[in-house]
Amino acid sequence: MCTVVPMARTKDDLTNLRVLVTRPSHQAEHLANLIEAQGGRAVRVPTIEILPPHDTTTLATRVSRLREFDMAIFVSANAVQKGMELITARHGSFPDNVAVACVGLGSARELHQFAIPAIVPTTRFDSEGLLALTELQQVKDKTIIIFRGEGGRELLGRTLMERGAHIEYVECYRRVKPSRASTALLQSWESAKIDVVTTTSIDGLRNLFELVGENQRKALTNTPIVVISQRIADVCHELGFETDILLATQASDEVIVEAIKTWRRSRNPL
Repeated sequence: MCTVVPMARTKDDLTNLRVLVTRPSHQAEHLANLIEAQGGRAVRVPTIEILPPHDTTTLATRVSRLREFDMAIFVSANAVQKGMELITARHGSFPDNVAVACVGLGSARELHQFAIPAIVPTTRFDSEGLLALTELQQVKDKTIIIFRGEGGRELLGRTLMERGAHIEYVECYRRVKPSRASTALLQSWESAKIDVVTTTSIDGLRNLFELVGENQRKALTNTPIVVISQRIADVCHELGFETDILLATQASDEVIVEAIKTWRRSRNPL
């Protein structure tokens, strides 16, 4: 059963709790530092690596035409980071005539680093949440460019096309599974003594399931896990998780930590 975890209102800490952080290496430190500031032990084992896309020619061509679009949508923090590297190299700064939208708070924070205001959902942080916003309803004849990773979901672009928009994609990165050599800790789950797992993407969750190996999967699926969307929780059920699946109410590192604290308090009531 998936438990929706509200933000905790107490000062509970995470002393002696070992928390697996599976974010890509370049995105893991903020969450890890929050865990450690609460007295926990952040066990950093990336289950996704971010690499350049296979097709860089199409990528460069579409970025060069950015000023021609009415709106740009970034589907992830990685899309912002990789996309803005190309945009600033080509244009110097983001074109003022192009509206910007993004799927989640992580993407919005990344855009804020470039002083770019964005349309962003306020409750549900996924494609469905973005599509529900007023600004994405009347898009007939609008030209929209979507920055994403290779093999991203089609729902956003498909729905906007059904609403009459003209869509082009910029696939500015790709996600790959790390080698087993870089995730040796996962091969000995019992000695790692992981108390809680955190995962922020379906790809990362599936990679984790594969990387632990068949002998350790039972131990993994008996370990409480914090997720940031119902879609990820559904995949946990599909993979056979038999313990607490904790659904953070927002897709942010701070709320992930609050979810862990609330879970711990429920296990150790005063």
